[in-house]
Amino acid sequence: MSDFREEAQGLYEQLVRWRRDLHRHPELAFEETRTAEIVATHLEQLGMEVQRGVGKTGVVGILEGGREGKTVMLRFDMDALPIEEANEVDYASQEPGKMHACGHDGHTAIGLGVATLLARHRQQLTGRVKLVFQPAEEISRGARAMIDDGVLKDPAPDVVMGLHLWNSLPVGRAAVQPGPFMAAAAHFRLTVQGQGGHGALPHQTIDPVVTAAHLVTAIQTIVSRNLPPMQPAVVSVGTFHAGTAANVIPDRAELTGTIRTLDDQVARQIEDRLHQLARQITQAFGATYHLEVDHATPVVVNDPTVTEHLTRIARRQLGEEAVESVTPLMVSEDVSEFLRRVPGCYFFLGSQNLERDLRYPHHHPRFDFDEAALPLGVGILVEATVAYLNEHADS
Repeated sequence: MSDFREEAQGLYEQLVRWRRDLHRHPELAFEETRTAEIVATHLEQLGMEVQRGVGKTGVVGILEGGREGKTVMLRFDMDALPIEEANEVDYASQEPGKMHACGHDGHTAIGLGVATLLARHRQQLTGRVKLVFQPAEEISRGARAMIDDGVLKDPAPDVVMGLHLWNSLPVGRAAVQPGPFMAAAAHFRLTVQGQGGHGALPHQTIDPVVTAAHLVTAIQTIVSRNLPPMQPAVVSVGTFHAGTAANVIPDRAELTGTIRTLDDQVARQIEDRLHQLARQITQAFGATYHLEVDHATPVVVNDPTVTEHLTRIARRQLGEEAVESVTPLMVSEDVSEFLRRVPGCYFFLGSQNLERDLRYPHHHPRFDFDEAALPLGVGILVEATVAYLNEHADS
């Protein structure tokens, strides 16, 4: 088998150019038209069959190998975040209020590099590769949009693989775990309806602010007092909106928050408890409530067999000690929509470099990563793809 790590290193300068161009021109969810056109044009130049507009702004490239066989799907996300960049670098965002603060510019660049090397070795492939460049991961809607548009058909993939650059992990290392890997995410909106009035005459009102404040405190007891101590779960209130003036008690208050779990039954238990707390506390204060829960993404679950395969390849390229297992994280990723339908593996690739101050977490206005991670991602995914197809040539 070719030394794909060495070949990927040969693409380093091009990978950096792609990544920095994308970083200068970030596009939010379902607005990735420029990014999608760059991707589609490159895939066409490599001789692939290209589908545009899959899931609104997604792109799919199909590379046929030299012999018939299985189909590997590789997934890369493209969207940015509504964050004002604070980095002072020559490739900083040129779009006010928009920034690639999660590494998706790097993921897209890695995808273009993977496509380049796979096209170069197409005659080695026993089967085909489906490269999926997905929009709208940050709002948890892109994967489902592409699925609704038939991305898992014609041809249907036998396996899915993908990666996420990870700034909690030093560059040159990787983290992968069979089974649950990242949490399911749900978002809730809890509206408390009271009766407003003058701030100096609170006895004439039903105060939704005080009621909602009690709810914020009570919600924190769901994990600490209603779930077993060893059961991972997070319930966080992210916003509290009420009122327009200091001397006016408003009619209503609104809380929004997030729920993260690794188990569907636990998610249902949390939702039931939210309803119970909201009903009882609002009743105690004479108010009413309305609760909406949006189940955004399921748990990211890695198939054990595919995970073993990808772990073996990553250790071969990075070193035995450079690939570690991890406790499942409570962050979410809508790659889970693909993994719940097709066996696969999603893993973290280290991108942190403390010596260069590349340490800020994802979604931070100073997020940036060590671009040395880009060819490492290309090499691992290309070798994992070629090896999988060739190892399953007769199955």
